[in-house]
Parts: sequence; structure tokens; C-alpha cells
Amino acid sequence: MTDESSMSPEVDPKLSRRRLVQDSALAAGALAFGSRLEVSSVLAQDEGATPPATPSAGRVLEFDLPGLEIGIAAYPQVPTGCTAFIFDLDVFPSGVMLELDVRGGAPAYFGDYGVTNAICLAGGSSYGLEAAAGVASELFAQGGHKDLLAVAGAIIYDISAVEEPNGFRQQGIYPDKALGQEAVWAAQPGRFPLGNQGAGSGAYVGQWANWPYSRERGGQGAAFRQIGAIKVAVFTVVNALGVIVDRQGQVVRGGLDARTGVRTTPVEDAEAILADAAATAGAAAALPGRLTRHTTLTVLVTNVAFPRELLRQMGRQVHSSMARAIQPFHTPDDGDILFTASTGEVSADGIDSTALGVIASELAWDAVLSCYEPEA
Repeated sequence: MTDESSMSPEVDPKLSRRRLVQDSALAAGALAFGSRLEVSSVLAQDEGATPPATPSAGRVLEFDLPGLEIGIAAYPQVPTGCTAFIFDLDVFPSGVMLELDVRGGAPAYFGDYGVTNAICLAGGSSYGLEAAAGVASELFAQGGHKDLLAVAGAIIYDISAVEEPNGFRQQGIYPDKALGQEAVWAAQPGRFPLGNQGAGSGAYVGQWANWPYSRERGGQGAAFRQIGAIKVAVFTVVNALGVIVDRQGQVVRGGLDARTGVRTTPVEDAEAILADAAATAGAAAALPGRLTRHTTLTVLVTNVAFPRELLRQMGRQVHSSMARAIQPFHTPDDGDILFTASTGEVSADGIDSTALGVIASELAWDAVLSCYEPEA
């Protein structure tokens, strides 16, 4: 075998899954968060090449939803990653109730089973759906290969010709099964990493009308609130074609023309695109060969045991409200999806689902505003 230490510095050797597991276990303090999987069982898997994942760092939202653990993992070579939401099998042996609201013209997802044990959000376009298989297989192993688990997954389109000038996924790096497993190993309760982490590692926003003159990072954001016994959290991965708008109606992310330093509004952009003088240039620049990124993925979790139809409608209510924060939203080239999950600890008797939807809608706006790194 070739000694990696003797290889030329120009060579970027890829690591096997065996090496990835070993290095990751050491870096994480031998899986300090208490994975129930024996490392030896992973080492017996195939030896397909995969690059090392990076540990999380940076801003974190703390929340209190017992039984929900969240883990992230990412590949730094071509920034892309995944975020796994895991509903503890010991706490929720039958999973939790799940409803989906699918908008936009380009969604890619699976797992609309009505219940779920986990949700995996990932980059990588359709290839990134493989990460959810890694989440499922890892949870299956942790449960002793005894239970049929329901895992939902969805992806954002987070790579463009800027990162891959020689072709889509030319380096062969995307959120794969190994990365999904890594996210499960990293899962912990009560903490959600914000910004360019996990599925938000390669997220950008606001390139709808002025590509290729602007590149501003999106990312993943979250917000949580408790009112009495009622708990609700919104987690989102913002990779939208539209811009991010604050509560004062100001565009705060996206829509920036780096040539002029001017940040335009969606209405100004729309008028320019539709005007005869700018129609050809504006429309052609918007999505050349689908090079711009797109899609916002959101997970709403509450502990209220709403009936399915009310849970579904609350998800629609919140998803619709996000058009205040992201403009335009649900475009033909976005694949926006909102997962609404109920852990069911609190009876819905006397609780108005519309009122909770109003609160969750404000949390969704907060989550969007927290997705990008604040200016220095």
C-alpha cells in the first residue's frame, strides 16, 4: 500500500470510511455525545472513498424540546453538508406525527409517511438525498436492526459553476451516506448550529435578478419559544433565490450588485426584468443554465398534540408567512418544503392552532434572519 505521508503535496488523497470513522471518533472525543453504535460495526462497511467531515463551530441556538436531537456534518472541499433531526426512539418508539407542505416548482424530497423518526436536510441537489439513507441506516444499527424506521429527507441546490467550473459535482463530493451517519453521531439535544453549518454550509441567497454580480451567504437559522407548557421551534435552511427582508421592510441579504454596492429591492428587480430595455439581459442573467442556487427547507416542531388536519394547516400558515422574510418565495426554481412535526406531549384541548401558527410565523421570520453571519 502507498504510505500517505510520502505522497506528493499536490495530491489530495481521499479517506476511506474506515479512516473517516476513526478520525471522527478521535476528534469528537470518542463520540462524546453518546452514540449507541459500536464503531466496529461501521468499520465493517464498505471502503468507498469519502473526504473527512468538519466539526461544528460558531453560533448556536439553544432550545428545550425533550427527545429531539440535532446533528450536523459537512465536507469543506466543496462546502456542502447535512443536518439531521432525530426523534429519540426511546422517547418516541412509534415516531412523531409529520405533515409536509411542498411549494415551488423544483422540490426534491421523500418520506411523506405521516410519521417520522428523523428528518435529514442536505445540500447536493438530488444526490444529497443519499445522506438521509445514512441517517436511516445509522438509526437502524443503533436500534439493533429490529425496527422499521421512517426517515424523511429533502435537499437544496447548493453548488454552482463558481465552485465546480468544470462540471456539476466534478469532484464527486456531495452529502452521502457516510455524512448522514456522521450527523447522527454528532447529534445532541437542545443545540442548533447557526449559519454556514450542516445543510447550510453551501447556502447562498438573493441571486434571483442580479446573478452573477453578487454572492452572499445564506445558511441555517432557528428560533424557539415557550409559552406555559406549549413549546414550538422553527429551524430553516435558507438557500433562496429571493432576498432576505427584515421587519422594517429592508433588504438585508441578497440583491447586492457588487459593481455598484447597491442593494436593490425585489420590486425594483422585477420592474427592470419586465421593462423592455432590460428584459433580455435581466432574464438571461437570472438563471443561466440553472447555475444559481435555490430552495429553502424548514422544520417546525411543537409539543402540542394537534389532530393531523390542524397540524397540516398550521404548517401551511407558517410556510405562507415566510414570504414576508424571503422575497420572492416559492418561485418556479425553488423547491421550498416545510416539515411540521408534533411530539404530542401536551394535549391540544383549549389550544388555538391558528394562534400558535401566528407565534410560529414570527419564529420563522426570526429563523430566517438568523441564518446568515452578522456583519463584522
